Amino acid sequence: METVASGVNRRVRGQRIEGVWFGSHREPFRTPASRQARELEGRVLLSVHRTGKHIVCELSAKGAPIPHRSQKMDMQSEAGEAAAQWIVHLGMTGRLVVTDPENPVATHTHARLSLSGGKELRFVDPRRFGCLELRDLQREEPFQAAGAEPLTIGSGGFAALFRGRRVAIKAALLNQSLLTGVGNIYADESLFRAGIRPRRASGRLSAAELERLREALQKVLRHAIQLGGSSVSDYVDADGVKGFFQLEHCVYRRTGEPCRVCKTPIRRILVVGRGTHYCPHCQH
Repeated sequence: METVASGVNRRVRGQRIEGVWFGSHREPFRTPASRQARELEGRVLLSVHRTGKHIVCELSAKGAPIPHRSQKMDMQSEAGEAAAQWIVHLGMTGRLVVTDPENPVATHTHARLSLSGGKELRFVDPRRFGCLELRDLQREEPFQAAGAEPLTIGSGGFAALFRGRRVAIKAALLNQSLLTGVGNIYADESLFRAGIRPRRASGRLSAAELERLREALQKVLRHAIQLGGSSVSDYVDADGVKGFFQLEHCVYRRTGEPCRVCKTPIRRILVVGRGTHYCPHCQH
């Protein structure tokens, strides 16, 4: 999400939405497509950023002037001036890409936004698990994630999230009301680097173990962002380019392969219905 959001922001920030096309499938639309099309056209994309597992486009008032290139565009001040938000959830297979209008339109494209800079912003989602929502900030609250931000949470706050919980630590990491934005890949990879088995009860982890996990999680997330994410399915960045972090996975989708540290075969189990990968020797 962070890689996609920053890439889209870099490509579309400060451009006006001049035309909107939406597909006929109703699944992606949390806000009716007709209202989204009507409200999006004419607004300027002030900034695009990640909030949890969502991509949030901050939008100007309808007909507001396009900022001059020399004008400083600070995201926080822009968000304060935003009149609306377009919120994109990619689901499991969604993509948000910036492309030339003449490029072929991929199957399962559900949204095309024509921009004043000559590009198109497209939302593609084969399985239609993603969603699109529009909020008028004059009448609705801004979008906020339910849980804490994993990249910035401190030691005390992180430990407090799991205190007294009986649920498996892997399940707790995926709970978006606790930590927002942590997905299956990064939960597995962080637990491996912290040396913690995914089925350990959250509330039974020591303070030292939780701090190892917090540091591992933040290190994994930052490194994955630097490498453009993990392309293990349909994921690509805003330019349609695949990420490279999957080349550094230690456990995720490496079932039966030797651990990169001790050579023990990686095992796969299910935790809250999610495929979970770990090393039985390195993780305790």
